[in-house]
Amino acid sequence: MSVGAAVALGVLATGALAPTAAAGPAPHALRTDAVQRGLDSLVRSDHVPAALASVRHGKGPTRTYTAGVGDLATGAPVPRDGQVRIGSNTKTFTAVVVLQLVGEGKIALDAPVDTYLKGVVRGEGIDGRRITVRQLLQHTSGLPDYTKYLGDDIRRYEPRELLDIALEHKADFDPGEKWAYSNTNYILAGLIVQEVTRRPLAEAMQQRIIEPLGLRHTYFPAPGDATIRGPHPKGYYQDPAGGAPHDITEMDPSWGWAAGQLISTNSDLNRFYTALLSGGLLRDAQLAQMRTTAPAGPPFAPGARYGLGLVSTTLSCGGVSWGHGGSIPGYETRGGVREDGKAAANVAVTIQPDDTATKRHVERVVDTALCHPGR
Repeated sequence: MSVGAAVALGVLATGALAPTAAAGPAPHALRTDAVQRGLDSLVRSDHVPAALASVRHGKGPTRTYTAGVGDLATGAPVPRDGQVRIGSNTKTFTAVVVLQLVGEGKIALDAPVDTYLKGVVRGEGIDGRRITVRQLLQHTSGLPDYTKYLGDDIRRYEPRELLDIALEHKADFDPGEKWAYSNTNYILAGLIVQEVTRRPLAEAMQQRIIEPLGLRHTYFPAPGDATIRGPHPKGYYQDPAGGAPHDITEMDPSWGWAAGQLISTNSDLNRFYTALLSGGLLRDAQLAQMRTTAPAGPPFAPGARYGLGLVSTTLSCGGVSWGHGGSIPGYETRGGVREDGKAAANVAVTIQPDDTATKRHVERVVDTALCHPGR
């Protein structure tokens, strides 16, 4: 997700640093590893300031990799498995909470939004009595995306403010007519969670996902908390494109809320998606619903399909991976778990690319990690 003209991005040049690993081969061996070569290429050819990856195969050790520099001003190294803003990976966490509540009989997927937020969703061509919870989670509601209208105004927002921004604009299409990515869908999903549980969304994520899975480096920053708590590489953007990179690490993330506010690490994301796909968070019926997909368009790669907050991507070695990915000023993350559960990988770079080619290159590194470890 992006914040309009405030984050017009470009490219910059940095040097690559030596790889690191949590376990497995010694650093000199990793220098010839296909994942390391992919990260080095992102820094060298795509000019991202830094790239980080975490890869796990089977029950083997987790390998962590870095390339580039963690701070362009000081040249500080990239923290191994450092924290980053994970953007729209947050949507999967939100969807999991909704689907847990479905399994508990507290939310119905095919109930209208008005069942839970009566009279709240109204606008030109917009009626919460005609939009279902399922359509929110699958991006088939037709709701306009509020992030297109934020412009340069990155500040503290309340969720209802974000919804109100969207409702000032007409519907993109009738509910269920087609698929189109809209962050507004997940603002509403988060509001439904709060209405049903009578508790903050952040608390629901903490108690239902983060604590049970032991995601020690994942958290939902409070509104106004502009920092990243743990060791992290700095995030950058360029405005105008091609200009000097600007440090955008610290910013109020409340404009992303249920659609993009979380902070995490590559390893925590691997743990989350692995647990989710293996049935550790949802009942079988709800996981099956989550994995029931529709053809997806931008911002996802060609051939991607979107379930309920979960994306399937075709792998070069056959089959698919399941994950989501996230784009937010300063950081881009891509990753997934192989459908057979034999591998999990997540890659982050410290700039939100404004070109499709760089995004596809990040996805290629994920594919390499899942299909061709150690090549």
